[in-house]
Amino acid sequence: MSAGKFEYAPAPESRSVVDLRSSYGLFVGGEFVPTADGRMFKTVSPATEEVLAEVTEAGTEDVDRAVRAARTAFDSVWGPMSGRDRGKFLFRIARLIQERARELAVLESLDNGKPIRESRDVDIPLAAAHFFYYAGWADKLEYAGFGADPRPVGVAGQVIPWNFPLLMLAWKIAPALACGNTVVLKPAETTPLTALLFAEICQQADLPPGVVNIVTGAGATGQAIVEHEGVDKVAFTGSTEVGKAIARSVAGTHKLVTLELGGKAANVVFDDAPLDQAVEGIVNGIFFNQGHVCCAGSRLLVQENVYDEVLDRLKRRMATLRVGDPLDKNTDVGAINSAEQLRRIATLSEVGEAEGAERWSAPCELPDRGYWFAPTIFTGVTQAHRIAREEIFGPVLSVLTFRTPAEAVEKANNTPYGLSAGVWTEKGSRILWMADRLRAGVVWANTFNRFDPTSPFGGYKESGHGREGGRHGLAAYLRAGNPKEAARA
Repeated sequence: MSAGKFEYAPAPESRSVVDLRSSYGLFVGGEFVPTADGRMFKTVSPATEEVLAEVTEAGTEDVDRAVRAARTAFDSVWGPMSGRDRGKFLFRIARLIQERARELAVLESLDNGKPIRESRDVDIPLAAAHFFYYAGWADKLEYAGFGADPRPVGVAGQVIPWNFPLLMLAWKIAPALACGNTVVLKPAETTPLTALLFAEICQQADLPPGVVNIVTGAGATGQAIVEHEGVDKVAFTGSTEVGKAIARSVAGTHKLVTLELGGKAANVVFDDAPLDQAVEGIVNGIFFNQGHVCCAGSRLLVQENVYDEVLDRLKRRMATLRVGDPLDKNTDVGAINSAEQLRRIATLSEVGEAEGAERWSAPCELPDRGYWFAPTIFTGVTQAHRIAREEIFGPVLSVLTFRTPAEAVEKANNTPYGLSAGVWTEKGSRILWMADRLRAGVVWANTFNRFDPTSPFGGYKESGHGREGGRHGLAAYLRAGNPKEAARA
């Protein structure tokens, strides 16, 4: 053991708590069913590249079956049901998520590659919290500020990403169900397993058949959901490119849409900031979940007179990060989700070097198998660099400097995105001044990546529109009018 450095014995979480099937069908009408016209694809562990299971790739006929099941459930059961009774189902689902939390956490880390500590301590508890929160709203919608007689929209088509599979499912499904809508949801093709386990939880909760339908597949499956005439509401979280395509496809239709897209958040550190706390916030902002976070603090803006000190402290802290087995409780940074994503991260990092930025990676030994990338920072970055403008979606941080608060705001806002930002300073007045000027949907003060079901989340500009979470998250799933209009076939 080297001086000042502790060696940790491995502390692996047991895989035995998860009962993986060899293959999974689609969850339609309350049952797991085979595909009518689709194919099967493999989902693999990004840490080991082992095949975890075969999953159905739903075709257009499968999607049509799911939408029709959702429509039947909406018209006959879920739409007419009282908010109080809907809330009971949501409370039951929330408790089941808690009861099966360890199983869900292990499965999430296996399928996604994120450290078990994050799955166990962040993703799963937050998913349960969202169902608890929206269960409480189900019988109080008339007091939510959306009119005296708010009505559900109908069938919601929801497409979620691979970075927070179960949490994004909870963000989408919980408010939709609380408002009386039914759901057809497509998880990401690389991370479908916790959504399929959630389908089992729906069965365990005795949720009426067709209220929640899970159809797995790739982009074509998501497109079929978005374009289906029986879908009344589209909710998408993912890339800005796909979000724009969705916006074009639903333009001129009756469909409501919310989009939560990419980001290139600025994390702004002033010279009076508590630096040790700020460094922890910087690390959490960009290396949490391997940087696979749309609101990641991927641009660090440091006031010039503390730049050297912040950089020294940051490099010392990064040297202590443990990269490796996602199921090891000591792991800080897990595996990159897919080979495709790893190629994008590597390509943009090479571009950063080619454009003249200086690259530094934390010293660590990467496993031989799987998809891995060492936590990396770039210095000497200008606003013109691609790594400062494009979303890398990986553990790569670009460091820039500023002199005045006005310059910090100008640089922070110099991006086509506007999802989040962070401000580190001891002056409350400066925090409020910055928050008023930063064009970001969420501004964190002396913290980063803090989420709560009671707080709305969403962005400006190319980061999308609409809000998820909090009372605001109900708005996307309600419309004023009489029940016959809202329940139209």
